[in-house]
Formats: sequence, C-alpha cells, structure tokens
Amino acid sequence: MIKTVFFVFLLAGSVMLLGCDMPDSEQVQQRQHLPGSDFVADPQRGDALFHAHCARCHGGKGTGTDLGPPLVHQVYRPGHHADLTFHWAVKDGVKQHHWHFGDMPPIADVSPQQVGHIIAYVRREQRKVDIR
Repeated sequence: MIKTVFFVFLLAGSVMLLGCDMPDSEQVQQRQHLPGSDFVADPQRGDALFHAHCARCHGGKGTGTDLGPPLVHQVYRPGHHADLTFHWAVKDGVKQHHWHFGDMPPIADVSPQQVGHIIAYVRREQRKVDIR
C-alpha cells in the first residue's frame, strides 16, 4: 500500500513538473551572455572590436599592457580558459586571479555576438604563436 501511494505521489509530481515552463535554449544562452545558436564568429570583425573595446588594457595584439594581462598567453589557452569564460568576464567582470592588474569590471556595451567575434580574433592570434 505504501509503495502504491508513493508511486502515485511520484507520478503526480512528475506530471506537475512537466507543466512547468522550462527556459528554451535561446533564453539560456542569453542568460549566459552567449550569442544565438545560428551565430558564426568572424575573427576579422573581432579584430576591430578587440581594438575598440579590449586593446587599451590587453594590448593591440592581445600581448598585454601595464593595465591588463596578455590574452595571447598559455594561461588563456582554450583548455584552461574556455570561450565561455570570456563571455562571463565581459558580462560579470573578473576578480584578479592569475595576474596583479586588479579586477576587470564588466563591459556593458559589448554584446554576446561581439564577444564571440572577439574570441575568434583572440583564438586566431593564439594559434599564430602555437597556443592551442
């Protein structure tokens, strides 16, 4: 009898959960500060965007300045800092952890698509010096 009651309760709870409004993948991507699923990154566009939004601190080719760390560096290789971490850094900022430049503030005026292009540019520059 207890097993039957438990099963009915479990089944009813499952049916109720099925009716919950689950976020779709586009909503999840927006919350994570990611471009849509149809996005195609362009390193050429990323080059211009990087110079407009990132080069002041990270250097013209991503090699760093006295204001920010080099992104063309083994520390930022894809296996250590996935692309998602760049999206989150722009969205939320970053606490100082590898270098001593201080915290990076969020960059509010850079869209997820723009970050995707910037990442493509940084990854291209990393590959040029055999960072993979």
